[in-house]
Amino acid sequence: MTGFTYAVGDIHGRFDLLLKAIEAIEAHGQGRHDRVVLLGDYIDRGPDSRGVVEFLIANAKRLRLVCLKGNHEAMLVEAARSGDAKLQAHWLQYGGLETMKSYGWTWRRTPDFSTIPREHIDWMADRPIMTRDQDRIFVHAGLEPDKALHHQEEAICLWIRDKFLEADLDKVGLHVVHGHTPEWSGKIEAAEPELLEHRTNLDTGAYYTGVLVVGVFAEDSPGGPMEVLRIESECGDEAIVARRWRRPGVSLGIEA
Repeated sequence: MTGFTYAVGDIHGRFDLLLKAIEAIEAHGQGRHDRVVLLGDYIDRGPDSRGVVEFLIANAKRLRLVCLKGNHEAMLVEAARSGDAKLQAHWLQYGGLETMKSYGWTWRRTPDFSTIPREHIDWMADRPIMTRDQDRIFVHAGLEPDKALHHQEEAICLWIRDKFLEADLDKVGLHVVHGHTPEWSGKIEAAEPELLEHRTNLDTGAYYTGVLVVGVFAEDSPGGPMEVLRIESECGDEAIVARRWRRPGVSLGIEA
């Protein structure tokens, strides 16, 4: 086995959980990882979006990070660059207020985007929509089930839910690893990942459940994760622990 790809679910400003996830990845892989794919939604709703973004920018090369774009990054970029008051109000309503507070903005009628470094906004705007390996595609929300990969639209990849979640994905031909939806009719427990034959959903609603999960994928094991690392915040901000789920019958070739 040459190495692992680690996929991290939606962070939403939980910098504390992100740091513990990185620690768990480094301890688990013992330096043997090809890359860490983050599935988007680094900002909004949680308390420290700025800390998350600064960390990801500063450590991208060292940790071999591939940071995909989420719909919340897209909303911030559109609100900041358009100057449209309705778009700004919509973003603030859906978690942007917490992001602005993390950048030192105090409540006024119009958000002051100058508090967010331009480098951060440009970074969010430039995030790729998807990445893949031989057997899997990694994307924030999902894919249009009836379209080839090269015909997928950015808005669909960032926002789709039911049509993708209810599809069998036969036409995609790859296992899809995504986030974006902590709860829906087929996933009642927000704090648990969805581990299906055709897709893996790693969004566990970290900002309100206190749980962030990391899927462990290997080149020679097609399909879903060989293992899931569960980073859980207990008793508020204290006692953050890592737990592990392993696919039955799978040997990772490393110390447990």
